[in-house]
Amino acid sequence: MYPLPATRFKLLIFLALLSQPLVAQRSIAREWSESLLQTMQEDLARPHVQARNMFHLSIVLYDAWAAYDEEAVPYMLGKTTDGCYCAFKGIPKPADVTAARQEAMSFAAYRLLSARYNLSPQGTGAIYRFREIMKAHGYDFRDQSTDYSTGSPAALGNYIAQCFQQSVKQDGANEAGNYADPLYKPLNPPLDVHAPGVGNSQPVDPNHWQALKFKNAIDQDGYPMLECRCTGFPLAALIDSVDKRGRHITGTQTFQGSDWARVRPFALKKENRQNYSENGRETWLYQDPGKVFFTKLDSSKNITTTADYQWGYALVASWSALLNPADTTRWDVSPAHMGNIRQYPQNLAELRKFYHPVSGRDPGMGHPLNPQTAQAYTARVVPRADYIRAAIRYWSEGPNSETPTGHWLTLLNYISEQPSLVKKFNGKGREMNQLEWDVKALFVLGGALHDAAIATWGVKSRYNGTRPISALRYMAVRGQSSNPKLPAYHPLGLPLIPGHIELVKKGDTLAGPKNINLNKVKVYAWKGPFTVNNAATQTAGVGWILAENWFPYQPQTYITPPHSGFISEHAAFAHAAAEAFTLLTGDAWFPGGLGEYVVPANNQFLLVEQGPSVDVPLQWATYRDAADQASLSRIWGGVNAPFDDIPGRMLGAEVGTAAFHLAKTYFYKDRDRDGVLSFEDCDDNNPAIYPGAPEKCDGFDNDCNGKIDDVTPPCGGGK
Repeated sequence: MYPLPATRFKLLIFLALLSQPLVAQRSIAREWSESLLQTMQEDLARPHVQARNMFHLSIVLYDAWAAYDEEAVPYMLGKTTDGCYCAFKGIPKPADVTAARQEAMSFAAYRLLSARYNLSPQGTGAIYRFREIMKAHGYDFRDQSTDYSTGSPAALGNYIAQCFQQSVKQDGANEAGNYADPLYKPLNPPLDVHAPGVGNSQPVDPNHWQALKFKNAIDQDGYPMLECRCTGFPLAALIDSVDKRGRHITGTQTFQGSDWARVRPFALKKENRQNYSENGRETWLYQDPGKVFFTKLDSSKNITTTADYQWGYALVASWSALLNPADTTRWDVSPAHMGNIRQYPQNLAELRKFYHPVSGRDPGMGHPLNPQTAQAYTARVVPRADYIRAAIRYWSEGPNSETPTGHWLTLLNYISEQPSLVKKFNGKGREMNQLEWDVKALFVLGGALHDAAIATWGVKSRYNGTRPISALRYMAVRGQSSNPKLPAYHPLGLPLIPGHIELVKKGDTLAGPKNINLNKVKVYAWKGPFTVNNAATQTAGVGWILAENWFPYQPQTYITPPHSGFISEHAAFAHAAAEAFTLLTGDAWFPGGLGEYVVPANNQFLLVEQGPSVDVPLQWATYRDAADQASLSRIWGGVNAPFDDIPGRMLGAEVGTAAFHLAKTYFYKDRDRDGVLSFEDCDDNNPAIYPGAPEKCDGFDNDCNGKIDDVTPPCGGGK
């Protein structure tokens, strides 16, 4: 049997909390989103699937809430969604609207989440958790009525979940087949992480993703990866070699989400979609950063990005040396010196100037003052290696393995709890109550992350870009590319960087018996996960290693995510969420001008080794600062390269902005563009609602004169 991760034992703690007054103080939407977070921690590590689940939960919660609202427009009720009509003639007004809403929302959430997670590895515990929420509020989860005409909120919730589940059966996710892609075929043989290089028996294309092969592959939530020789369902039982459904536990990764671009999006526009053929079927691409940022390693004259490829992965290898616990370099990691990046690179030439080759820093200038307090930020000086290692771990899957998508839901909850946050939509108009805020905020964030996953995996599938472990090892085996007069020259080798990437010479401890490794390429880097026997008491340290044995800063059972590197999904998720938060709150800054998560010293937080040696505060002034830190951490950790990072940030920001602007059209009467304008349709420049706000090109009637976007010159906007 495989040991279960520590997060699996949180169920009893969660159930105990249900009886505490704290739960009663939170909205029903928040209760269900927290339950989803706990379930994400216990499910397989698949961020694109969790983004879809989060968005779909937000939809059923929102529609159950909107059914009792005179202004809001439901997402699905009374509409046809992808050919599935969900009839809705309204529901009799209840005596207690708040109570009815809570009941309808709970039944909708219970039905949806139970269907989504009943076959997850901890599905039994998840269903029990969902039922405990229902029972805590006095709801009979066995009530399956869908006849809402009686005025029953429970029936309405059941009906919403039923309608929605029916509408997404053909949304392209292949939920019934465990989200598998039966047509995907890997372009490369797997890389055996226990052997040097990238494999010698078959040719490897260094420009495309290579699956990793382990003795037993474990995902980031602690579950064995399965070689599915069946139609497939999620893992329900773990045994040594074959599970009870006949699937073989494998040591080789399978590309995760290879067909996810075909999933029905939220705000991504069909007119922006490119169709192309891949793996014997038509697939889609909504945004194409590859034309500017994708690099190839190729000695032919028509390939102009080989030097950029070599530079980018050499930077990853060089930055691996920053993980040295013995390093005496200290950073002030407060917003006074971190964050506030003014501009992102627009091409590969600018990309080289964005990352400092030695320090591991970006061009962030920091913020001179906290605008909320008008005071300077307090200095927080810590060892650089502790800070970088803590940031890598924190942003990897979230502090509790809630996946990158769940991590941003955790941050939304953190933001919502801050006393200084005024819960006004886009920072304008009336202040919302807690339930309305939670429902709308989750809807905005869910739509942003769902679209980020679809757009990102479209790029991943189209370019199938490699990961640093494959690229660095491939080049290392070929030699050095800097000087034809030196030994081991190869145009597709690693560039030499004194003190960081060098050749093994005679007398070097790495030369080995009979100088077997003489003139091989070596890197000054983290020594790797297999040098640590006890992560609670040992560190791997940094030193000279053969480049063909290089590892990213990840656990030895995981190493690198099971999907291609270009583009960075962390960067895309982070910046989609950051833009959504900025627009949702109407403010780029965290409430109070400061967000923070403190990583305690020596608490096994790093997972791969002991540390950090001191308490490390991860602080951010703005939501974009947090997103930039999340993005940069993937290069620090060695799982993405610079050219994966920046286009991910740009894609995410665009997607998050579009999701917000579409989401807000549902929140007020007639914003479904049925041609009937009402006072509530008017937007930012109505002095009765938003005094002094400027005219905007957002596709709405801003000044309530019955015309859309009537500013000069014309905007030509609107979806």
